[in-house]
Amino acid sequence: MIAKLVNEKIMPSVVQGAAATAHLYPRSECWRQIFERRTPKERRSLSHIKRFMERLAGDGKFRTALSENLDNPRIVTARYGIEVDPMEMLPLWCGDYLKYRFKPESAPWPLAMMWDEYMREMLRHRDLLRHQGEMSMINPRFHAWRERQIRRCNDEMGELAPSIAHSIIAFELSEGCTVGCWFCGLSASTFKGYYEYTEEHAEVWRGVLRVASEMFGSAVRTGFCYWATDPIDNPEYDRFLFDYHQITGELPQTTTAAPLKDQALTNRVLELFERYGRVTNRFSVLSTDHLNQIHAAFSPEDLMGVELILQGKDGPTAKAFTGRARARKEKLRAAGKDAAIAVPEGCPTTIACVSGFLVNMRQGRLQLVTPVPGSERWPLGYRIVAQRFFSTPDEFRKGLDSIIDDNMLESPPPNRPIRFRGDLQYEAGDHCFHLRSRNIEHRVLDGAVPIPIGHLIASGNCTASELIMGVTDGASVLAVADLLDQLYAAGVIEEDLNDISLGRTG
Repeated sequence: MIAKLVNEKIMPSVVQGAAATAHLYPRSECWRQIFERRTPKERRSLSHIKRFMERLAGDGKFRTALSENLDNPRIVTARYGIEVDPMEMLPLWCGDYLKYRFKPESAPWPLAMMWDEYMREMLRHRDLLRHQGEMSMINPRFHAWRERQIRRCNDEMGELAPSIAHSIIAFELSEGCTVGCWFCGLSASTFKGYYEYTEEHAEVWRGVLRVASEMFGSAVRTGFCYWATDPIDNPEYDRFLFDYHQITGELPQTTTAAPLKDQALTNRVLELFERYGRVTNRFSVLSTDHLNQIHAAFSPEDLMGVELILQGKDGPTAKAFTGRARARKEKLRAAGKDAAIAVPEGCPTTIACVSGFLVNMRQGRLQLVTPVPGSERWPLGYRIVAQRFFSTPDEFRKGLDSIIDDNMLESPPPNRPIRFRGDLQYEAGDHCFHLRSRNIEHRVLDGAVPIPIGHLIASGNCTASELIMGVTDGASVLAVADLLDQLYAAGVIEEDLNDISLGRTG
């Protein structure tokens, strides 16, 4: 290889190292091991520690009560039905002891040790999801495109990047959402209806899942069935989930902000996961009152496999500066109420987690999407690369093939302008050039390339064909083409050129 990109300085990531175990232990098997290797007594203790941690994070009155009863905090936990002794887990909550978290010094507090080990295992399980999307053998073009988006996001997103799973597909089984969270990062529209589980729809649904499974193999198991929707808005959601499991072998993860809207449906979903599921579900908790209601409706044991995302004002969850939260902030700023703005900005942010296909079954709409930092151009925190429409599984397959053919290219498009991403700073060097983002530095060796390729790309005035045609001998042509391919694969070449055409078929 004559010219190459070297010395990528990447911020530490908890994802590193997960790939080595991704194929030895499937994600579902890892989940089973987390629970099955523990005794029923240990699992029960963990469920009550989990409830304690939820109260600690999401309930200001609970925190105050603990601080007022440091000599006997069990009085407080007993009041909330939490059957563990806080004195046995001081590093989880008491100021002087927090420094012992995830350290051997926590040994005198066995419940803290138990919780921290559980959290380590859950994080390792989460990290396997990204690697389950591997498709290098069954669909190499899609695989290369997704890997390129992952590298770009690592570059652009920094500390946020490891939490982005880059699932390869997501389905919406409704249109719009009934919840209307003010901070919705996807600006979900008002509810317009759901995709009914009729005989005709069920046939289309199962056909679409079969097509996705045939084209993407086991990577389809990274999928889920919501986006700018709440799954509980579809009263037959559990039937769609069961089909997904039957066809793909995986029960997709569920996130809902309305677990109490139709508790019978929520219970059916939880029962499916008790039987087949091996992944954490999530409830978005919108206030302390909402937390109280959820804790009253479900026991600690019921929610052992459910993460509560504490979105209320007492909760720790930061709101992404995208979607409705972004629009609210701009409205407050226009009204001169900057002091009322609690959402931070400045760092790259998104709640999008799909580098692949977003499918709305009710509309018959198929989009190729990928996470990007929220911006004026992409205020929802994801880029729409392409779009098609379908009404049958065959049309769905044709739409997938068309999008892959048009957008998942192995090299930079020959006749489109080629330039570095806008967030990268270019600097020429001696037989090399540097590209710097907020999080990563790339040093590109180009001494063997006969033209100032870095400068020409940075100027943005040439196409890939023009760069390659700028040299005459065969070896130089190969060197330039090879370096362009490496830069493209590294995700440093801009793919969003502001001239996307969203076609319509079907």
